Amino acid sequence: MDLRVPTVNIAGRWDRNALGAFVSDAAFEHFLGTYRAGMAALPPFELFDVPTSFGTVRAYRFAGPDAGVPVVLLPGRNASTPMYETNLGPLLERRTVYGIDLLGEAGLSVQHKVIRDARDQAQWLDETLAGLGLDKAHLLGVSMGGWTATNGAVHRTGRIASLTLLDPVFTFTGIPVKAMLASVALFAPGVPERLRRRVQSWIAGGADVDAAEMEAALISAGSTDFTLRTPMPKLFSDEQLRGIDVPVLALIAGRSVMLNPTRAVARARELLVHGEIELWSDASHAINGEYPDEIAQRAGRFWDGLQVRITDGPSAS
Repeated sequence: MDLRVPTVNIAGRWDRNALGAFVSDAAFEHFLGTYRAGMAALPPFELFDVPTSFGTVRAYRFAGPDAGVPVVLLPGRNASTPMYETNLGPLLERRTVYGIDLLGEAGLSVQHKVIRDARDQAQWLDETLAGLGLDKAHLLGVSMGGWTATNGAVHRTGRIASLTLLDPVFTFTGIPVKAMLASVALFAPGVPERLRRRVQSWIAGGADVDAAEMEAALISAGSTDFTLRTPMPKLFSDEQLRGIDVPVLALIAGRSVMLNPTRAVARARELLVHGEIELWSDASHAINGEYPDEIAQRAGRFWDGLQVRITDGPSAS
């Protein structure tokens, strides 16, 4: 498996560097080993390095049925494309799927310019879709990936056919204080691995993280080996959410600790003009790994009900 490893940013954690970077060469090699193992577990793919105004975005194409507009997966914070291992099989029964590593986060995308705000975040995503030759795409994002998808629809909606949001953070409600403190323990340097796994288990509703060993290892490596320097996401305003003019399927986890499920459902139903909002009562924030078949079935019905034009994607390099 040739991942065509790019030259990534290397900078000390406390360096005055405005770009996301791995903290050392050794840290990148550690992360790359985890990333390679994750990618080896995925179905066959083509890979692309898409130039944008803010850096080069690593993307993968997983071929599925030629049944309409493809799906683009946006991962959670520091998780990158391999986090969707359990979801790809069911999704590929329905659509061709692309996975991308978020720019400015741990992965094989490489940031070259400072990302200043939400508009910059939307710009690099839109340029990535354009670089992949996608006239339209269904975006599916979990957690921070859900915020990234929604932000794209707020600021640069042209190529977005629909949004499927899996327990998205900073989208319909803020993050509770307890979850914010837990996130510090998850992403701060020097935190013992045992404590990091306890936090991951708590976020996943008490699940044994060994049951999702690859995803847990990926997030752990991204948290310890990489320094984020993207701006803190802001909660969308009522006006911004009302202004989203593409269909939205939002699946909110009833046992989520990263948002207030009841408030999130109520606000989404109130403000999204084209929204289908569901509370999955037994799901935790790790909803994508808990319900891969059910998510693929529900999202598939959602996509099949939409009529959107599609163009061919690019040739692999």
